[in-house]
Amino acid sequence: MPQHGKKYEESASRYDKLTPYPAADAVELVKNMASAKFDETVEAAFQLGIDPRKADQLVRGTVALPHGTGKQIRVAVFAPADKVKEAQDAGADLVGGKELVAELAAGRELDFDLAIATPDMMAEVGKLGRILGPRGLMPNPKAGTVTPDVGKAVGEFKAGRIEYRNDRFGNVHVPVGKASFSAEQLVSNLAALTAEIMRVKPSSAKGRYMRQLVISSTMGPGVKVDVGKVEDLTALAR
Repeated sequence: MPQHGKKYEESASRYDKLTPYPAADAVELVKNMASAKFDETVEAAFQLGIDPRKADQLVRGTVALPHGTGKQIRVAVFAPADKVKEAQDAGADLVGGKELVAELAAGRELDFDLAIATPDMMAEVGKLGRILGPRGLMPNPKAGTVTPDVGKAVGEFKAGRIEYRNDRFGNVHVPVGKASFSAEQLVSNLAALTAEIMRVKPSSAKGRYMRQLVISSTMGPGVKVDVGKVEDLTALAR
């Protein structure tokens, strides 16, 4: 069993770990228990009733959080020469074509958090599969990162659009902001994310879909959100 620090144990003693709380109350608890010296990230963890071994039950896509995540992301764009200025004007941190692929293949540092590519560049970018794939950086149409409209994509991801996808256990982990955000901002982001997760429910998923939702800060304990009232939460996103 992992050993937790004194601050973590003190925080965990302030609430009932087994009780699901309304979203607003859960957010307030998480904010109050974030005691690190840095601005902790607040993350939502969804346990879904899906079978991740089945291709038709995978949950993956992107969602725009109303207030962003609070993190400045670095975006790389793989594009032909006629798209370079468009990507740069939108705020891309790194832009290039075949030469960028060659540099990364030769060992250049992966100093970016997200990669976007035009469809015609994917044959080249595919050569970086062993480099980008394990780090979750390979552009993918389902994630909105393979697109001819690179300017729009860069702008949206810079503004707070994030990617989500289930892991091999059927869970989805997504940052919804920082502990310094207001409770209203965190609830708004959580509502938008939850509405999106519900929207993409696979039609072949059997039984209860939204099994559990837990939110926590980087160094704090998890707090259960009452998924029995998920309609009340998602209504806030409309």
